[in-house]
Amino acid sequence: MGDPAGVGPEVCLRLLAEADLAKICAPIIFGDASVLRACAAKTGLPFRAPVLAAVDWLTNHTALTGPAILDLGVIGLDAFQPGEINALTGRAGYTYVTRAIDAALAGQVSAVVTAPLNKEAMNLAGLKFPGHTEIFTVLTQAPRACMMQFSEEITCSFVTAHCGYSEVLKLLTTERILEVIELTAAGLERIRRRKPRLAVCGLNPHAGEHGLFGEREEERMIVPAIAAARAKGIDVEGPLPPDTAFLPAKRRDTDGFICMYHDQGHIPLKALAFDSAVNTTLGLPIIRTSVDHGTALDIAWQGKASPGSLFAAVRLAVKLSERR
Repeated sequence: MGDPAGVGPEVCLRLLAEADLAKICAPIIFGDASVLRACAAKTGLPFRAPVLAAVDWLTNHTALTGPAILDLGVIGLDAFQPGEINALTGRAGYTYVTRAIDAALAGQVSAVVTAPLNKEAMNLAGLKFPGHTEIFTVLTQAPRACMMQFSEEITCSFVTAHCGYSEVLKLLTTERILEVIELTAAGLERIRRRKPRLAVCGLNPHAGEHGLFGEREEERMIVPAIAAARAKGIDVEGPLPPDTAFLPAKRRDTDGFICMYHDQGHIPLKALAFDSAVNTTLGLPIIRTSVDHGTALDIAWQGKASPGSLFAAVRLAVKLSERR
């Protein structure tokens, strides 16, 4: 359900009422029924799904045939205000995620689709994860993982993600770049049902201009990773100058871009596909997709949040579940 104070509750209510998605899956909201009911009352959104108590999950979850709410009873309505950062909502959102991960690892659900968490609220609760990707990687004990933002318009994977720019150089290695290339190739092949065409962005302006900019990171780390990926049969090119990598002609010929840091890929992706992009974590033993937006506290519980990204995330999760 995401952070209770954000837009997660209202987009989840829209999901429960979406008849077209109910035809392809049975979405179960891991959250608090009281929060969803209150959000429905405030926004005028429908509250139509049956509620299952947490103590009944193990014995009754197999009987669920349509949308439902798993009431975890984590937070009360008197503990927070919609639109405000709160350690208790940070803890609640984290609890919803961990319970969903446990259910996926146990084979009780086919995939996990996450609504947004608030990183500041989580940190106030003492939970020092930079985001969902790191939570899933740690709790599923995945030996390697990366974030991929997928859309039909543009898809980007990230060698580094939730870190400051001063940390990027410390985290870049040939091994890590190759790992992300391999994970992206495997993930997109599963989605596309064919070998994908990948492009790797350089780190520096003009991809370093042969050492003119930077410390030859392209020659020292990126080029060897590309060569190793090609030796494994992956169709990949680069390093490309980041300022021209995402032009329309290149996007038409490229299934996925490997980006060195967060904003290198998130800026073009959100400019081109904000309402349709899906965040997915590659390399996990379970399927995880997510909305590609934050908690949007400024419009929370006002009925204004678009559910488009959540609906797209559910559709991709269903597709990946069918192709395991």
